[in-house]
Amino acid sequence: MQRLILLLSLVVLAVGCQSEKKEKKQITIGTKKEKASPYDTGKAIFNGKGKCYTCHKIDKKSIGPGVIDIMKVYKDQKGDLIAFLKQEAEPIVDPETYAVMKTNFAIIKTFTEEELNAVEVYMNEVANGKTE
Repeated sequence: MQRLILLLSLVVLAVGCQSEKKEKKQITIGTKKEKASPYDTGKAIFNGKGKCYTCHKIDKKSIGPGVIDIMKVYKDQKGDLIAFLKQEAEPIVDPETYAVMKTNFAIIKTFTEEELNAVEVYMNEVANGKTE
């Protein structure tokens, strides 16, 4: 009887060990993520979590100035768009709509430096005619 109990215990132990081995051998395929380009990241932020698109259209004034106009003024005046977005510089484009823009700074404060740079890249490229 003791031999039978010992034998059953060994069988249960062997089966348990085999199932643990199977679980550890799981292989995941296709998890390598390619890093998005700054343009694609900027576009995703502009049209996504940044909600920039709600006030800024590409080629025309809406609630705020269009992206093409914004980037032209920043280029002509050698302005620092990122400093403005960080609230470290005064608005140089359409300052009368600045009060509306201020409400979005709570969102912008959550952006990383990389995300801010990506938004600037996206806006520059769009202003220079890049399209999908």
